[in-house]
Order: sequence, then C-alpha cells, then structure tokens
Amino acid sequence: MAENPFAELGLERAIGLRWSLRDIQARRLKLSPVSDEDLRMLTGLGLVEVHEEGLVLTSAGIAALNGP
Repeated sequence: MAENPFAELGLERAIGLRWSLRDIQARRLKLSPVSDEDLRMLTGLGLVEVHEEGLVLTSAGIAALNGP
C-alpha cells in the first residue's frame, strides 16, 4: 500500500490539496485555479508536474486520489 503523501498535514490542508488534485485532473483550472502555495506543495510532493500544456498529475498524484 502506498504511503499517504498528506499524512503529516492537517485535515483541512489535506482536503484542500486533494481538491486541487481533482481540479487539475478534471482541467477545471479556469474555474478553480490552484494557488501558488498549493502548486509548490503538490510539485514538492511529486504529485504534479508542470508541462507546456499545463499541469499534469504524476502517477503518485493519481494514486493519491485513488487511494484510501
């Protein structure tokens, strides 16, 4: 089982970051842009990569959404 990347964070922060991952995955960034702080956190955790076409979830990011 994969380790929870949000385990060390508070509940509200973890929930907010999971919603940011969902928004990135669904391409809802115009309606719900990801804050710079959240983007730094998600890229630092290795859950999101910045590509020319925009933000992309890594396999770890997808696993964080699909996990328990």
